[in-house]
Amino acid sequence: MLPAAVLFDMDGTLVDTEHLWWEAVADVAARVGYDLGETDAADVVGHAVGHTAGYLNTVVADSPCVVELSDALDAAFSALVEGRIEPLPGVVDLLDGLAAAKVPLAIVSASPRRVVDLVSRALGAERFAITVAAEDVARTKPHPAPYLVAAAGLGLAPNTCLAVEDTMVGIASAEAAGCAVLAVSSTAPIKSAPGRRVVGSLAMVRVGELADSLVLQAN
Repeated sequence: MLPAAVLFDMDGTLVDTEHLWWEAVADVAARVGYDLGETDAADVVGHAVGHTAGYLNTVVADSPCVVELSDALDAAFSALVEGRIEPLPGVVDLLDGLAAAKVPLAIVSASPRRVVDLVSRALGAERFAITVAAEDVARTKPHPAPYLVAAAGLGLAPNTCLAVEDTMVGIASAEAAGCAVLAVSSTAPIKSAPGRRVVGSLAMVRVGELADSLVLQAN
């Protein structure tokens, strides 16, 4: 049987925006006199605006407050995404195949609501039964709340749903919620684990194969 629903992460999974997030953070960091580098990736990649703003606040001397940094990051990221939304390879075909199979779809993102809405409209908002953004939960990824909220909004148990993620932050969120995970190892290496299938690209995935991920979870 196919998953009861497929819950997609957004940045780096559906659309090629992970590098835009890095670009936005680097821009805001530079404005406050900080040179973003590889050692900062653990607090940038896959994280919500609030987390990264809090991180910058701790590493930058005489930093603006977290709220000010969050607003700057939100504005910078939104501006970059608006003109450069590009579906990743295999995404459109997979979305079309799932729609044909009548599998409900969701976006579950740690990005701000206005960015999620920009992307969902670009991909076709009618494709998604529900979208969850950072503002929709008290705690975002890696906390399980985003996936729990998405599953509840669809009236489904999380363990009947498949989450599609590309970072360990997002995978931790989905797995803590009880979802099986299809991991796209695009930005960083991801290891297979119980209940987790790893692929190099969604272009390698066929709708009929998604049941395999639920089998992995059951075993």
